[in-house]
Amino acid sequence: MAILELQNVGYSYSGNVKNAKKVLSGLNYEFDKGVVYSITGRSGAGKTTLLSLLSGLTTPTEGKVMFDEKDLSTLDRYDYRSQQVGVVFQQFNLLPHLTVLENIILSMDASKKKFDRPKKEIALEMLNEVDLDESYANKRILKLSGGEQQRVAIARTLSFDPEVILADEPTGNLDLTTQDEIMSIFTKLAHEENRCVIIVTHSPEVAKLSDKVFNLAPLKKGAKVR
Repeated sequence: MAILELQNVGYSYSGNVKNAKKVLSGLNYEFDKGVVYSITGRSGAGKTTLLSLLSGLTTPTEGKVMFDEKDLSTLDRYDYRSQQVGVVFQQFNLLPHLTVLENIILSMDASKKKFDRPKKEIALEMLNEVDLDESYANKRILKLSGGEQQRVAIARTLSFDPEVILADEPTGNLDLTTQDEIMSIFTKLAHEENRCVIIVTHSPEVAKLSDKVFNLAPLKKGAKVR
């Protein structure tokens, strides 16, 4: 059973119906747990818009986005974004005035989930999950390299145990070696922990390291999958 599904999804930016700008149309696709997906396509194909739809930040103007067989538009989307889906950004979006540990625990607080262990213990475990040891816990964000910041961002996302991880150009600011290391983490999260990982990327290398590639074709030609 797919954890996320697009059912004839389309999206138009409009303040005026006659002047609506359609960026997505007729998308039908299923996303399963245990799989790493890449969403590719040229600039303007609607990759970021699709990620916004999958994350619940935006509602489709046509069709439905289904999460666990439920129409996402009928769910509490704050709870969905803070508990079921974790988002990893190209710019990391960490708070520089907080420590690594504080950034992770803040995300746990925002989820409003109940945890069966102290949050600090879980946060330290998440650091280990992304190959950072406890010595990083009290470091300030600006003292970290780009690759280390992205690992912290992934640890922050994992802290509330989401079923789906959405990543927007997560390796865009990283060198090729670090890119491969980050992709290795995403692969582990899908294949060993049975999460659904969906990555928007311009990188052919990231696409090659994914299990499936969802290529957004020019509008009116739908989307092709390999």
